[in-house]
Amino acid sequence: MKKFLLAAVLAPVMSLSLTACSLNQSADLRGTGDLGVVIERAEGNVLIVEHSNNEILARVEGLGDLSHASVVFSRDARYAYVFGRDGGLTKVDMLRQRIDKRIIQGGNSIGGAISEDGRLIAVGNYEPGGVKVFTADTLELVADIPATALADGSKNARVVGMTDAPGQKFMVSLFDTGEIWIIDFSDKSASEPKITKFTNIGNQPYDSMLTPEGRYYLAGLFGEDGLALLDLWNPEQGVRRVLDGYGKGEQPLPVYKMPHLEGWTVADEQVFVPAVGRKEVLIIDQSSWEQAGRIEMVGQPVFVMARPDARQIWVNFAVPDNQYVQVIDSQTAKVIKTIEPGPGVLHMEFSPRGEQIWISVRDRNEVQIWDTATLQHVKTLPADSPSGIFFSNRAHRIGL
Repeated sequence: MKKFLLAAVLAPVMSLSLTACSLNQSADLRGTGDLGVVIERAEGNVLIVEHSNNEILARVEGLGDLSHASVVFSRDARYAYVFGRDGGLTKVDMLRQRIDKRIIQGGNSIGGAISEDGRLIAVGNYEPGGVKVFTADTLELVADIPATALADGSKNARVVGMTDAPGQKFMVSLFDTGEIWIIDFSDKSASEPKITKFTNIGNQPYDSMLTPEGRYYLAGLFGEDGLALLDLWNPEQGVRRVLDGYGKGEQPLPVYKMPHLEGWTVADEQVFVPAVGRKEVLIIDQSSWEQAGRIEMVGQPVFVMARPDARQIWVNFAVPDNQYVQVIDSQTAKVIKTIEPGPGVLHMEFSPRGEQIWISVRDRNEVQIWDTATLQHVKTLPADSPSGIFFSNRAHRIGL
């Protein structure tokens, strides 16, 4: 009888104790869907941030030269893979807030991508020109693919415009030799990837975008007016030139900063792209791939980025106009707002649902958060010479 009474008394206490223990353990757990990183380019650090509460969670140091850094995320959105200008590839654990692994894989890299299945990380290199592919978990080398050698044999072409594509593929452009390559890892029994090369696609492709559904790869041309278009559903049709000579007869301005095409956008069945050397955003009809209009801007566009619902397009600019950001209504193709966050606006990133946009303002050492409905500034976070901002929802988007 005494044992029964003791058990009856202890049972609720043990239950409460186990519940408290469970609650304490769960308090240490969190998801990764609202995390991201901000590049602090001056010191080679990244900030781990959370956009649910608009907070900085941690600073991770020791990532090398981040002057032109880009980031992709693991399939589970826990790890950020940071591509540095010094050839560094760094795997950052956003939950443990530390570097998981770092390697120097080349002399000068311009960006990278993660494969469809999340198992491969590809890096596009300026020096040595080519593509290196690594396992996502351990960063062990899987493939070393040299780019086409220049005619004088002095070096290989620089690789730009790297992106993932459906079917376990990577896409790249070769700046110096005017090529687009499809690098296909879909055959897991093969000892090396299948590479399909498209040559003579135009003069100096400098960056690219993949349309959101993963069908069209569009490369901008720096050495001439126009774009190179490849339909990945029908690659046998080859590369097509679009907007050929769109600025014919016009005198371009000096280009102080190359536009970034990964920030190009598709909205309302139209493609909005920066015009190289001009203070314009060009509009392309996606059904015909012909020019449908131009939008006059305050400066030379760098990033042309659509809010997730495609209703607004936010544009930042090269010097001497890099203190401004302009907002375009995608339906009317008119500028509806010009804001001035401050000198050195380098990058922008929308929250996954698009209610906010984060803007890096390098020369003020801050990241500003703006409400996209009211077009008002709502919060400022301190950051040391911030540049790229990347949120973890990119893990589930094609071409990012």
